[in-house]
Amino acid sequence: MDLIKQFLDKHGFEAFCPKAVLFDMDGVLYDSMPHHAIAWRESMKAFGIDMTREDAYATEGQRGVDTIRQMVLRQQGRNISEEEAQEMYDLKSRLFHDMDEAPMMPGALGLMEKIHAGGLGIGVVTGSAQKPLIARLQRDYGTFLDSKHIVTAYDVKEGKPKPAPYLMGMKKAGDLMPWETIVVENAPLGVRAAVAARCFTIAVNTGKLPKEMLADEGADIIFDSMEELCNSWEVLPLSLKN
Repeated sequence: MDLIKQFLDKHGFEAFCPKAVLFDMDGVLYDSMPHHAIAWRESMKAFGIDMTREDAYATEGQRGVDTIRQMVLRQQGRNISEEEAQEMYDLKSRLFHDMDEAPMMPGALGLMEKIHAGGLGIGVVTGSAQKPLIARLQRDYGTFLDSKHIVTAYDVKEGKPKPAPYLMGMKKAGDLMPWETIVVENAPLGVRAAVAARCFTIAVNTGKLPKEMLADEGADIIFDSMEELCNSWEVLPLSLKN
């Protein structure tokens, strides 16, 4: 059974007519997760929270304040406000931005070039609320991306793993339907969000987690890197018309 038929059968769709590709940011467009993991560990240590590298990768994709509130509840038994969590997240953000700039993910720009050449729109859906990162997106990928097609933590009340960010991404891409949308994600919670939004979901395993975690969340296909996805783009049945 081919990929597209599996996708259609899973969601009960009649056709797959892709019009746009929505990218996650960290771990997909930038090789930034090692920096994030360090910033998470060091900032949370200041508040008595033990956050490991594995925790950072496992919670990647959701809003930072949501991650903090969950960690505080789990380890300290306290329900903290979003405002208190934001103050803690601000420290994490400062530590992250004090580090050297994370490199663009190899293969990401080439993939965007191919997608653009194929006539598909391009958007970004990130749980980040860090404005310098959003500005960098337009600097590095501005040939194919503009601010109107970027979804951040400021755009939704419920972040990943809820589907709201990708639903907003489809809206910004032109009020698209799920069968018109392809998502590229690297995080389990991001894959869960994209699948919940019923989009065709490509996972790239650029992190430190087992590939099975992406499969278990329902990814339609998994690649080991953005370079592998870029090199395989022309042979994927993603332009199949039904």
